[in-house]
Amino acid sequence: MTDDVLFLSRDRVTALLDADTAIASQRAAFGALGAGGASQPDLPGKIMHPSRFDDSVVFAYVSRLSRDTGAVAKFGSVNPGNAAAGLPSVHAVITALDPVTGELVAVMDGTAVTTLRTAAASAVAFDALSTADSAELALIGSGTQALAHARAVARVRDLKSVRVWSPNPERRARAAELLAAELGIAAEATGTPREAVTGASLVAACTLSTTPVVRGAWLAPGCTVVSVGSFEPARSEVDAGVVRRAAAVVVDDPATAAEHAGPVVDALRDRLLSREDLIGLGQVLTGARTARTGPDDIVFYNSVGLGVQDAAAAWAVIHAARGAGR
Repeated sequence: MTDDVLFLSRDRVTALLDADTAIASQRAAFGALGAGGASQPDLPGKIMHPSRFDDSVVFAYVSRLSRDTGAVAKFGSVNPGNAAAGLPSVHAVITALDPVTGELVAVMDGTAVTTLRTAAASAVAFDALSTADSAELALIGSGTQALAHARAVARVRDLKSVRVWSPNPERRARAAELLAAELGIAAEATGTPREAVTGASLVAACTLSTTPVVRGAWLAPGCTVVSVGSFEPARSEVDAGVVRRAAAVVVDDPATAAEHAGPVVDALRDRLLSREDLIGLGQVLTGARTARTGPDDIVFYNSVGLGVQDAAAAWAVIHAARGAGR
């Protein structure tokens, strides 16, 4: 290990990886994936291992974005019980290696990277998949990831309003108050998820729910739905009605989604979808596939998270740190 290894705390990562930089990193990640330029393992591609002792899940990713950026590995866990204590549900650490020598370049807080790159990727998806005039956001969840999503989506769409629902009335009210102050738009907490979703043009589901909290029957024509909490087969934030109503089902990676994304796994099993129906976000960005064909189409994007996202975000942090003189 050399003496000039970067050790980056959560606060430092957050300072270096602003919303626009994070979004740019995710455009690069999915653009490279769509063009066949990124490098990540074949299936399973990621490790998701549920604990036998509690409801936590341990995960690990490895990937490399390009020839000029070295390998990146992330190791962490998802702990759903953290929400009750006011803590982030995801904690992780990221290491990055030199692209030529393989020497250790950086060790950084993976929790901040995960939060920011996940929300940024959703912003990229909303920008690519939703109509240009989409301005009403339904936010399902009120935790760290949900708030990050609202901030990121506001960078790609001219939001007029946000409606927030989560099971805890105090937390959803606090989230709405915070977003109203930060974004300078109308924000309100709703008593049910249906109230939040009805009439919204953008829906972001950011929960760890194992049962649907967004139903297809509630969706307005032209709505774009993003789910980031359906990252393993046992978790489905949206019901089968969302898949049935969707003119296109977009995923971060078709092969990975077929194995990990709860609503996709269920739809494939029940023959609501075939693997050929799954459209990679990178394919949309590169023009290889088309998702939305008209303003009234409902489009569903299910993200489970990929190592290439961490690779792109981590190297954006490293470049920013080097530019800032560490």
